[in-house]
Amino acid sequence: MIAKTRVRDLFATMNKTEKEFAIQLEAKKRAGLISEWKYEGITLKLGDDCRYTPDFMVIENDGTIGFDETKGFWRDDAKVKIKVAATMYPFRFTAHVLSKGRWTTEDFTLTPINP
Repeated sequence: MIAKTRVRDLFATMNKTEKEFAIQLEAKKRAGLISEWKYEGITLKLGDDCRYTPDFMVIENDGTIGFDETKGFWRDDAKVKIKVAATMYPFRFTAHVLSKGRWTTEDFTLTPINP
C-alpha cells in the first residue's frame, strides 16, 4: 500500500511576479531570516467602500509586521492605496517592482496621521 499525502501549493493563486517574490520569502523563512509570511493575509480599510489588500504580510523575527506589494508595473490607484495605507497604519509598507528580471524597491512607510 502506498501512502498518499496532499502537499499544499503555496503559490497556487499567485501571478508570476507574486510567485517570484513568494519564493524569496519562503527561502528567507526556511533560513530563519523571517518568522512568517502570508499571501493576501489581511485587508486594510482605507475609507468608506475602500479597501487595500497587500500582496504579502511579513512577520519579522522580532515580531515586527510589514506589508510588501509586488508589481510588474504600477497603476495609479494601486500606488495611491499603498500611500494612504502607510499614513493610516503603523507598519512597514514596501513595494517591489519586477522589470526585465530585476527588482526595484520603494519604501512607503510613514508616521501614522492618527497614532
